[in-house]
Amino acid sequence: MPSPKLSTLAVQSGPRRHAHDALTGAVSLTSTYSFENTAELRRYFDGDLEREEYGRYGNPTVRGVEQKIAALDGAEACALFGSGMAAVTTSLLAVLKAGDHAVLTSDCYRRTRQFVGTFLKKLGVDSTLVEPGDFDALERAITPKTKLIVSESPTNPYLRVADLVKLAEVKSKHRGVLLFIDSTFATPVNQRPLELGADLCLHSATKYLGGHNDLLAGSVSGRAGLVQAIADLRGVLGGVLDPHSAYLLGRGLKTLPLRVRQHNANALAVAQWLEKQPAVQRVWYPGLESHPDHATARAQMSGFGGVVTFEVKGGIEAGSRLVDACRLARIAPSLGGVETLIEQPALMSFYELTTEQRLAIGIKDELIRLAVGVEDVDNIVGDLTRALDAAQSGGAR
Repeated sequence: MPSPKLSTLAVQSGPRRHAHDALTGAVSLTSTYSFENTAELRRYFDGDLEREEYGRYGNPTVRGVEQKIAALDGAEACALFGSGMAAVTTSLLAVLKAGDHAVLTSDCYRRTRQFVGTFLKKLGVDSTLVEPGDFDALERAITPKTKLIVSESPTNPYLRVADLVKLAEVKSKHRGVLLFIDSTFATPVNQRPLELGADLCLHSATKYLGGHNDLLAGSVSGRAGLVQAIADLRGVLGGVLDPHSAYLLGRGLKTLPLRVRQHNANALAVAQWLEKQPAVQRVWYPGLESHPDHATARAQMSGFGGVVTFEVKGGIEAGSRLVDACRLARIAPSLGGVETLIEQPALMSFYELTTEQRLAIGIKDELIRLAVGVEDVDNIVGDLTRALDAAQSGGAR
């Protein structure tokens, strides 16, 4: 039998048999597990018996989904968490200690940068930000104390695509340095960082992996020993994923390749259409030749994702008119679900900053982020057509 492809792994990986011969795994809604006798307890703690002990250290439903994500990521192991940020923070705390140094690309997730630059700094961990794609600056930033390089690809909101092969080459020159990639926007369908040289691959499973805007979760995949160290700390810090959310995540993963292919097709069509509209100043999408990282995206990705970012003429007020005029696209801060969502980053994620402060970090007032769903693309384009007209004419229609 040939090696299973991604669509097959999405459905078939994980436990093959379930209680009572059920085709679908059960939701193990329990916080603790009982032992038959003290002999069984001794066997467990001696490592001779594989089973669960307490909910903070493991759950059968969660473990089954971890196995599925590990298979999709091409990893030896995966650890699940109660949110993407729980996965990030626990992983960084497990890898870094006082006196260590980390290098982050300046466009990785802002909460990750915030955690490293503020909280970990208090614990004695130094960090350096480098511009994405500046590999000379990356080389200069690495010191004998550097233990970790952190990057994201594609990024939010400009969908910059990091050259993961080059990042891995830089990492490999320095013994003891790990490469940690946030691949949330790509998913394992479009990009597999571990195969390109990364040591750890993170997903905010809240997004595409779950796919239905009904759960919070995060995952970290990589070598078994490294992931186990992170999972051990998870048991101390407590950022575990609950069984019901794990069940929903596992169900969503079965259709991940189908959904992502539709996201890819819809987003590319929308991006190409937007690029032709007179009311649009610029479109950011890795599938367009106009995107600065198009060549890199073509080389390392099998699809370009479901997020399209664009700049509308008329500034923040025109952007607000556009967003308000949408009927199919909903105003919401997330992405990766089946529904099309739209937002103005200046008002949603960076509202507390002034225009000048936002511009200093690259967030323009006229910027719109569209998380393209799986609806019929003609309906999505029709919704945007009306909204763009309203944005330029001065009112909703």
